[in-house]
Amino acid sequence: MNALVALCHFCELHGPRTLFCTEALHPPSPSPSSQVGAQMPGDRDGDRDGEGLTMKANSSATQKEMCEVCPGREGPIFFGDEQHGFVFSHTFFIKDSLARGFQRWYSIVMVAMDRIYLINSWPFLLRHLKLTIQSLQSTALKVFDNEQGVCPQRAVRMNSAFSPAVFPHQRSGNAARSLTSLTQHPNLWASLHSSFSWLLKACGSRLTEKLLEGAPTEDTLVLIERQTEQEEEMSCWEGAEGGASKTQRHLSETELAHNFLSDDTKLDELPGPKFRSLRHLRQVLGAPDFRQLAWHVLMGNQVIWRGADPVLIQSAFTVLKSLLPVGCVRSVPYSSQYEEAYKCNFLGLCPDVPIPAHVSSSEFTVLVDVTSERSCHIPAVREDDISSLYQFTITSANTQPIDRGPALLNKLEVALCNENLSVDVVSHCLLCLKEEWMNKVKVLFKFSKVDGRGREDTQKVLALLGATGPGEEDNVRLLKYWMTGLSKTYKSHLMTAVRGGERSPSQ
Repeated sequence: MNALVALCHFCELHGPRTLFCTEALHPPSPSPSSQVGAQMPGDRDGDRDGEGLTMKANSSATQKEMCEVCPGREGPIFFGDEQHGFVFSHTFFIKDSLARGFQRWYSIVMVAMDRIYLINSWPFLLRHLKLTIQSLQSTALKVFDNEQGVCPQRAVRMNSAFSPAVFPHQRSGNAARSLTSLTQHPNLWASLHSSFSWLLKACGSRLTEKLLEGAPTEDTLVLIERQTEQEEEMSCWEGAEGGASKTQRHLSETELAHNFLSDDTKLDELPGPKFRSLRHLRQVLGAPDFRQLAWHVLMGNQVIWRGADPVLIQSAFTVLKSLLPVGCVRSVPYSSQYEEAYKCNFLGLCPDVPIPAHVSSSEFTVLVDVTSERSCHIPAVREDDISSLYQFTITSANTQPIDRGPALLNKLEVALCNENLSVDVVSHCLLCLKEEWMNKVKVLFKFSKVDGRGREDTQKVLALLGATGPGEEDNVRLLKYWMTGLSKTYKSHLMTAVRGGERSPSQ
């Protein structure tokens, strides 16, 4: 990452100073490797130039461009410009029994030229810098308490004579007290350098740039919103539980990583038979059962798979989730108890979990029971021959015909039946179909929800969108369900545009 992290201090006599700096150095010669350098207070060999940033430690130019304080004295602040770069700064204090007010002010700053990248990294930086700051403060507080126990400075100052003329000379002896002496940490600079180096590396690898052809899709917007919400929740949790022990933090991280099966990227690394594609799933289940299952997925009904192989169930969910927009997917990969439909529309269950009566009798639920076809392992049967290993039983209380629609499913089955089309081609066909119907969803949402048109006008729009005719009921149901998958960004944009249009005539 083309950035630097620095520890700064506001000296009582000399003003703001840079104490320590860690930055990524890029050698002039083309090389894929990069090294990280640390600049100590005594390192004054001059500028260090590279492809990224250059910094002069303890130079007058650096001093002039420092942010000395932030709103509220403590906490994060963002500032900068395109010419000099942008800065994320977190100001904090360290207890010092000899300092004025018994504390000294420091800040950890990250400087980069990429404003958008730095702003998007705000929750990540805030979360990890708080851990470093809390460690420094807690260590210094122990030293402060010990020193106060030996010689209470408050009583000494109250009993000593005060003279304005002598005060600067009295303070000069204490102004240069180092952070090492305040924390009594023998390896302080090495520890900070290691922490800052990790921060640069982690912050540089957590976000990647992607070349987008045109505007971002709804799936992309939803994924960005979910990532932002998760980071904000983590940041809020750590703020509320700031005094939590390392054990508590470790447990929370373990709980977050517990549902490792929800990460589709790790599925291929797990052993056992797996569904590879929609075509593979259709071949195993058979065309009628596959259509029934896909119909329930597209209509927004709860799809329950019950069996003893969580990897197989997760692979089925991975394949079936490709039928829906990302915003419509709520998945519980594998659970030991039933979860209600409002929590998830994909639910994996252990084989002995009972299904509640109101669920099994509902037409808005489909159950797939996975049972083992063999009592013992037969080497002659291939591991990926799922139909020879398992038996699948699909049950649902739905009595509506599923052979007419929706139109998206009809077109998808035509592509799946065409053996001349590869799996990749079928995936691209499905992607195009989803985009086509997602555009119809946007039109219908704007027309019915935002503009508030009546039923008769809405029916005309549905005819214009090609959603009427055979399978009309299923098409409309699909459109209404997919509305729930629209991103908050898109909905907010529509509402803002409508309000702006309503105000413009009066203005």
